[in-house]
Amino acid sequence: MSEQETTGQPAAEEPEEPGLPESMVRLLGDYERHLVSERDLTPHTVRAYLGDVSGLLDHCTRLGLDDVTDLDLRALRSWLARMQTTGRSRTTIARRATAARVFTAWLHRTGRLPTDPGAALGSPKKHKTLPPVLRADEAESLIRAAAERADDGTPVGLRDVAMLELLYASGIRVGELVGLDIDDVDDGRRVVRVFGKGRKERSVPYGTPAGRAIDRWLATGRPALRVEGSGAALFLGVRGRRIDQRAVRDLVHRRVADVPGAPDIGPHGLRHTAATHLLEGGADLRSVQELLGHASLATTQLYTHVTTDRLRRAYQQAHPRA
Repeated sequence: MSEQETTGQPAAEEPEEPGLPESMVRLLGDYERHLVSERDLTPHTVRAYLGDVSGLLDHCTRLGLDDVTDLDLRALRSWLARMQTTGRSRTTIARRATAARVFTAWLHRTGRLPTDPGAALGSPKKHKTLPPVLRADEAESLIRAAAERADDGTPVGLRDVAMLELLYASGIRVGELVGLDIDDVDDGRRVVRVFGKGRKERSVPYGTPAGRAIDRWLATGRPALRVEGSGAALFLGVRGRRIDQRAVRDLVHRRVADVPGAPDIGPHGLRHTAATHLLEGGADLRSVQELLGHASLATTQLYTHVTTDRLRRAYQQAHPRA
């Protein structure tokens, strides 16, 4: 599945359960319980998986396959081919192929299929687009602009600086940021504990500037916004509850707009920026993969484009035979 803001999962078609045989409807119910209870996926991701699998099962019934035991590689390929002829994008087809492979693997593992036809199912290669990132000076200007606005010491200003510093310093996802509790911050070791996709826990370091911003927020800003229902949330909204992702996205877009010439990016753009600057600074790919919480190194490799471009420019400028 491609990495998207918050969940990494784009919207999928709504389940087509009413037209499915009763046995397939029950099967979808079992699969949903597996996704929720065993894989601990977010509600949005569960809906996306179920929508894709419902579409697959609906296609199978149109082919005359009344039972899941008849599901084979030919049916899977026919489903993807139909989407291609109806103009679906490569990204959509690739995502649904992934959903099919996850589903057939579960069917085989639970004894519902004697073999796993999805293991042999290919998918179109997605066009890799280079994500927009801030230059190092633009990232500095972003933080500085936010700090200047927070000079009056308002709680919201202190909070905004702390969130921007932490997003850029750590490269964590916006969903991971808003889910942080106070106890997740280890000020002594300068690391923050986050729970990523699938509730996988990891510790991510952050720098001294982010540490100072968080300390100021906790000492002065958060107590001013805290209410009875604030709980342990690290970052609070203006009403004292845990801040939501939309508010953070709005903040990043507004502050980036204060930087002349900077591309319009959101929190995920700051994540791209942090990863790119780490690689440009000499961090190895495996370390960046661990920091970002990527399951596959191939996902992290997307960020190497800036480093490669920089090396190419240095070569062309310096080598006599360039």
